[in-house]
Amino acid sequence: MNMVTAAILAGVVGIVIGIVIMTISNKNGLSRAAAESKSILDEANAKADNIVRQATLDGKQQVLDLKQKSEKEIRDEKNKMQQTENKLLRREDTLNFREENLNAKEKKVDERTKVVDDRLQDIDKMQVELQAKIDNQTAVLEKVAGMNQEDAKKELMDIVAKKSEKDIGEYLHEKDEEAEERAADNARSIIANAIQRYAQDETIERTVSAVTLSSEDMKGRIIGREGRNIKAIEQATGVDLIIDDTPDVITVSCFDPIRREIARQSLEILMKDGRIQPGRIEEVVNKVTRELDDSMQKIGEETIFKLGIGRMNKELVKLIGKLRFRYSYGQNALEHSEEVAVFCGIMAAELGLNQSLAKRAGLLHDIGKAVDFEQEGSHVELGAKLAKKYGESPIVINSIESHHGDVPADDIIAQLVAAADTLSAARPGARYESMENYIERLEQLEKIAQSFDGVEKAFAIQAGREVRVMVQPDKVDDIRMVKIAHEIKDRIESEMTYPGQIKVTLIREVRTQEIAQ
Repeated sequence: MNMVTAAILAGVVGIVIGIVIMTISNKNGLSRAAAESKSILDEANAKADNIVRQATLDGKQQVLDLKQKSEKEIRDEKNKMQQTENKLLRREDTLNFREENLNAKEKKVDERTKVVDDRLQDIDKMQVELQAKIDNQTAVLEKVAGMNQEDAKKELMDIVAKKSEKDIGEYLHEKDEEAEERAADNARSIIANAIQRYAQDETIERTVSAVTLSSEDMKGRIIGREGRNIKAIEQATGVDLIIDDTPDVITVSCFDPIRREIARQSLEILMKDGRIQPGRIEEVVNKVTRELDDSMQKIGEETIFKLGIGRMNKELVKLIGKLRFRYSYGQNALEHSEEVAVFCGIMAAELGLNQSLAKRAGLLHDIGKAVDFEQEGSHVELGAKLAKKYGESPIVINSIESHHGDVPADDIIAQLVAAADTLSAARPGARYESMENYIERLEQLEKIAQSFDGVEKAFAIQAGREVRVMVQPDKVDDIRMVKIAHEIKDRIESEMTYPGQIKVTLIREVRTQEIAQ
């Protein structure tokens, strides 16, 4: 028991001693911590004072900068306002000056208006007096001359008409010379360049209308028993075969050039094959027809590719190939169209126009000739319809419609097409003309020239490319000759169709004869 008590007391004492020791230790630590805290606090206070002082200085500097900036902006605004005010003052001075000038001018205008009014009144009075004098003088002249006013007026009009006719003749002659001087060089240069850059043979290709036979016996085989072979050929091709006494030749007659070509090729194949009978004839004709369709498409595509025109409707391409078998005055229609396209392209390039469009218009200008033997209407009307149907441009359509002068040309390309068409048709050897048409054209040319008053005789010379007109010297003077030449030229252009140009030459001859006895 005592031992337990002693142990407890010993433990209590130990605890108390530990507590005392710990208390002493804590006091020493707190003292040190307090010292360190004070040191830190003093240091922080010092830094805070520095920061405050620095912030105060920075704030003062910023305030000073802002004040200087504000003062500068205020000065700038004042300067601007002063400049604006000066401008307004100057404008006000200008307006005041203008107002003074306007007032002065208005005053002068009023003064002049008053003067003009006074003069007009004087003129009216003078006009009345002058008219009275004229009436008096007219009456006197009528009494003296024995003419009334209407007769005198008529005579005066005749004198004026004669003088005007002379003036018109001189004016036309002068303008002709000016126009020739201005246009001759450019026109010759462009056309000569186009012709020189496109060389073509002068020989013309005529329509093939005869088939050469290998022997005279072949005629009988083509006719067949009771004429069944020739009937089969004519029925399958739509042509007429003319077999006469001409040795080794059969004539193929048909208005449609495609049918004529199919018949020609079919006959050549049948003669080479040797089997000439109705069944074989029908087979060969069908084969040639298909091949000719493909050939026309290929010819059209090659033509377009050669000219570099671009894409075109397939049906229109086929019609271009169809022109290969069409002829006009012995000139192949496709070759003529190619020439026109080339001429148009060259001239368009010289003038800075759309070269591709000009070639396209030139190639298609006679496209109506591919169908004019199948449909009613002129090749111009049919060609314009085809161009519209297959979506060609308005310039191409107008070029087709106007290349023979049926409608006015709306674009310079249309005018180039008409010029190129004339160049291609009029070049030597390009076409031939029937004797009947040739004589009719010469007679019409002479008839037009002789229809004018004062013309004595007219002669068409140089194959109708010139007409020489003899005038009566007592009725037509040198000045009136110019006017008659212009009128003849206008009548020829409006009433005749001709290739190239026609020169109109007037001749006035005065002869004086005396007999010495």
